[in-house]
Amino acid sequence: MNPRRAFTVIELIFVLIIISITAMLAAPRYANFLAEQRVVATANRIAMDVAMAQRRAKFSSTTQTITFTASEHTYSLAGVQDPDHPANPYVVSLTAEPFLAEIVSVDFGGAAKIVFDAYGVPDTNGTMSIRSGNRQKKLTLDGQTGRVTISDDVITGPPQIPEEIL
Repeated sequence: MNPRRAFTVIELIFVLIIISITAMLAAPRYANFLAEQRVVATANRIAMDVAMAQRRAKFSSTTQTITFTASEHTYSLAGVQDPDHPANPYVVSLTAEPFLAEIVSVDFGGAAKIVFDAYGVPDTNGTMSIRSGNRQKKLTLDGQTGRVTISDDVITGPPQIPEEIL
């Protein structure tokens, strides 16, 4: 018969140390990954909602306005109901899940709104920056086509660490 050998306390401690070191190395990378995914999702959501507003303006032959409120990190589409709660207006809070992002700056011709005319042409061009954690994206609206392009943006302040990571 072969006697069974158990783990010693020293072996268990070494395994726990290795796991702890691996976790310490992985945590910052995971936080960066989450921040990148959130800021990309936020930028894509805004770009899709701008495209939706442009389509609504074209199809209804009326103006369509998107208003950004940087202080509250929200935006709304005038005259559009929330698809999940039809009694409520269409308002997107970027600080809520899944985005956990914030509006850094908004400048659409000196205003914080975009107005599409009855042909789907925006009243101005402009940019806005959004941030999640230590990642930031810049959205640029073409004043001719209404198309939004997304690019990386330079962070101009100290990086913010999402609360759920702390």
